[in-house]
Amino acid sequence: MTHHPTPHAHEHRHEHRLDADQAEILDLDADVLAEHIASIIRWLPVGNAPRQVVDLGCGTGAGTLALLDRFPEAYVTAVDSSDAHLRRLREKASAQGVDDRVRTVLADLDTAWPDLGAPDLGAPDLVWASASMHHMADPVRTLRQVHDTLAPGGLFAVVELAGFPRFLPEDAPAQAPGLEERAHAASESHHATHVPHRGADWGPMLTAAGFTVEGERTVTVDIENARSQAVGRYALESLRRLRGTVTDALSPGDLAALDRLLDTESPHGVLHRTDLVVRTERTVWAARR
Repeated sequence: MTHHPTPHAHEHRHEHRLDADQAEILDLDADVLAEHIASIIRWLPVGNAPRQVVDLGCGTGAGTLALLDRFPEAYVTAVDSSDAHLRRLREKASAQGVDDRVRTVLADLDTAWPDLGAPDLGAPDLVWASASMHHMADPVRTLRQVHDTLAPGGLFAVVELAGFPRFLPEDAPAQAPGLEERAHAASESHHATHVPHRGADWGPMLTAAGFTVEGERTVTVDIENARSQAVGRYALESLRRLRGTVTDALSPGDLAALDRLLDTESPHGVLHRTDLVVRTERTVWAARR
């Protein structure tokens, strides 16, 4: 007898695949940009070293582990809506011998507060939110909840992408020079509809929520001659995700050129290029309760 999977089973497998794909790119992002994440944390005007930290939208743990490394007396509550991401974070923490300093909380960030039925996040000295605030359905409410959750004098660090990474030289690929910029431009309308808070200026919103913004900094990432295997995989996964949002927006010629870049067997694919770069920007706001 042929077994026909239920719609629920199909959706579960689809979500599992999406989680796995997202975990891969989060791990690669953490690997390639580790020093830039560490430099942002070193810059934070924390005053006394925080003991209780919350990582909102922790993913697979890039921020959590960097915070634990920077603040060796700290304990981190890591919050994410993906159980797969949290499992991966716990594996990493165990491998580094810091699992006793991490508590994971499975919760949707839009409801990750005790008054909405989620676990108590305590009264942290520092809340870290990297590339997660722009996903909030109601970021104004979330900012107020973070403000009220922080200990008096506590710090809220909001880190957001000022631009998605670019990997190719401007004149690449040979068949379609400038392809990467055209693809990013085509994806802008998609993100404007589905993620309207991406690229927002969080300073005025933090002030309106009762915070005092003590610092703002944009970190420019410009890694030339990026020939490491991790950078190749990072470019591959990033361009794959980009491909999924521009299918209906690019010309057939551009799509064909993009698919050649994504072909892992082709000598013209990104895994085999020796001219990759990593260029992006991240902006951080440090706000005090």
